[in-house]
Amino acid sequence: MKQDMTLDILIQLAHGLAEHFGPQCEIAIHDVTRDLSNTIVSIENGQISGRAQGDAASNVVLEALHTPPEELKDQIGYLTRSSDGKALKSSSIYIRDRSGNLRYIFSVNYDISSLKAVDELIRGLITTHPATDQSGKAEQKKQESAPRIPHTVTELLDSLIEHALAEVGKPVVMMTKEDKIRVVRYLNDAGAFLITKSGDRIASVLGISKFTLYKYMESGTP
Repeated sequence: MKQDMTLDILIQLAHGLAEHFGPQCEIAIHDVTRDLSNTIVSIENGQISGRAQGDAASNVVLEALHTPPEELKDQIGYLTRSSDGKALKSSSIYIRDRSGNLRYIFSVNYDISSLKAVDELIRGLITTHPATDQSGKAEQKKQESAPRIPHTVTELLDSLIEHALAEVGKPVVMMTKEDKIRVVRYLNDAGAFLITKSGDRIASVLGISKFTLYKYMESGTP
């Protein structure tokens, strides 16, 4: 099957599913062979994440490009957030060419914000536990920590850096060499260095030279 036919079929499928599930269902198709700044080749109901055709890659694309092909598995029903904080139930399906190489990512993001509000209302009516029960706190923390869908590669990189710094849990000025290596390792594992000129930005944030940055990447250990 030719690649243009594959994309045509994916676009047709995306349109049909979006019509079936309604305006709360966003479906984006990423072409991973394109520049990271414009991987979205088709999108339905883009108002959910605020994205459009021609927009940038998301964390899912970076992770896929950074993962060995034999380890890449479809991801179904995980939690993400839009840039304005809406809770999304997301799935990512990896489409390969005849040679087995990843070509497209078929991403579904369903806005469950209103459903979660109804769920919380019902739970509030029927629960016999205090309002401050730990399960509620755990769910809130899980939703707050879910990755946001970026609009540009700059937002994507900033988001990855933010998460990396949060993993260490210290201001940069208080970080040791070992802490900074942890940050670099996290970003490397997340595929941040696939983004053009990301090394300049990361080195600047950590207050180190690019030579030191690449030394940290190569060593992987203190």
